Amino acid sequence: MRSNVYRNFLEEEVLSASPVKLVQLLYGSALEAIGAARRYLRQGDIRARCRAITKAMAIVTELSLSLDRDAGGSLSRDLAELYGYVEKLLIEANIRQVDTPLATAERLLTTLLEGWKALPQEPTARSVDEQKPTPETETYQPISCAY
Repeated sequence: MRSNVYRNFLEEEVLSASPVKLVQLLYGSALEAIGAARRYLRQGDIRARCRAITKAMAIVTELSLSLDRDAGGSLSRDLAELYGYVEKLLIEANIRQVDTPLATAERLLTTLLEGWKALPQEPTARSVDEQKPTPETETYQPISCAY
């Protein structure tokens, strides 16, 4: 029962989230998976550790694939390289069964999440005003007055 309530809450949160909030949710989920992988590593639960690392890798891969490399310029390239590095850390942690790469990946993603949390969730009034058509850009469609 509790699982369904949480799942419904999460689904509603995702469906109503802004793009910035969606990215924050992805970072949060990746960090939860890495935290779980670190716990399972300490407990010696190999299967659960592998599942948690796989989940974190899938999220980081999705973040990388969602980058707009044309519009994003150097920021996109830098993030793509950073995501690639995090994926390598996760692979290393899984293969070598050590905590250090997981801790490093966790630190990097936490820093990125803090940056995303500093962004406004909704467009500012200025950006909304900038999206309004101006007389130069507004197109008019003729209206028929025939009855």
